[in-house]
Amino acid sequence: MANKSNKIDKFFLTTTLILIGLGLAMFVSASLGVLVKNKDIFQSVLFSQLVLGLGCGLVGMYITLRLDYKKWRKYALPLFVGAILLTTAVFIPSLGWSHGGAERWLKLGPVSFQPAEILKFAFIIYFAAWLSWAKDRVKSFKYGILPFVAMIGIIAFILLQQPDTKSLILMSVTGICMLFISGVPLKYILGIGLGAVLLFGLLVSFKPYLQERVKTFINPSQDSQGASYQIQQSMIAVGGGGILGRGYGQSIQKFNYLPEAQGDSIFAVLSEELGFVGSVATIFLYLLFILRGLRIANNSPDLFSRLLVSGIVILIGAQAFMHIASVVGVFPLTGVPLPFMSHGGTSLMIYLTAIGIVLQISKLQKQN
Repeated sequence: MANKSNKIDKFFLTTTLILIGLGLAMFVSASLGVLVKNKDIFQSVLFSQLVLGLGCGLVGMYITLRLDYKKWRKYALPLFVGAILLTTAVFIPSLGWSHGGAERWLKLGPVSFQPAEILKFAFIIYFAAWLSWAKDRVKSFKYGILPFVAMIGIIAFILLQQPDTKSLILMSVTGICMLFISGVPLKYILGIGLGAVLLFGLLVSFKPYLQERVKTFINPSQDSQGASYQIQQSMIAVGGGGILGRGYGQSIQKFNYLPEAQGDSIFAVLSEELGFVGSVATIFLYLLFILRGLRIANNSPDLFSRLLVSGIVILIGAQAFMHIASVVGVFPLTGVPLPFMSHGGTSLMIYLTAIGIVLQISKLQKQN
């Protein structure tokens, strides 16, 4: 007979805490490269990650762990609309802040953050609410595919102006997986997947920066001091780690070689310091995180909670493997951070807050 456990899923919590602990250790090590270059930037990066990211994230996790998950469904639409407006606000000169040719940040006094990270979270909540409201009607084009295309279309219009292709890809992949879980026919899923690939190909033909990344992916040896520099340095770092690595804190590539060692290239630093064994163990931890999270989703009390947990876990898992794949050269470089590890205070704060929702729902999962 099925009943509710009323206890947090300790396996999922433990896996998450190990990833956070490992992430903190690798972030500190990778950030030493920043310290060598500029002490002030190092302090700013450390503050952003530890105080805004980890500190506020743990507070967020504590709050969402105790908040009834059904409230997210009640406020799903205003959250989604608010996140869209917030993401659009980066184009307001007095609020937006540009870095590296991208307009992705809002600056409020001494604090800057990426609203697209909030948009990812809000999209999952609203889409889970929509699909659970539609129920069996999602099998029709009108209630399943059409709303998804409309949502992603609005999001794409905003993100491609920044540009932030990686967030668009992650939300699209997560949304398609949520459609599949909700029962949308496979023919529709395959159709929308094919359409997404064709649209991405069309996008590449109009965006020079995407063309460079695709060319670099196809031929990593070209332009070693330009477009291919980051992937080549990443591969040197990964290969330099050998079986057991150089040892914690002993990476060479993080000093003046790897661009954004504490961010886009952190898995390369991990591979160099912890070696093949450490890299495989890290990948295994992410796999455990995904599998246990999907188990919680499968045993969730209703369709909304199942889709909500699935969306959160799939988003984090997809981002992790996109980062790892791009660092080792099996996926074009995207600049996507590694969850729980890479520099990105907004991302860490939002993901830890989302983990609190998963843990809250895990207390209600059905036990046989």
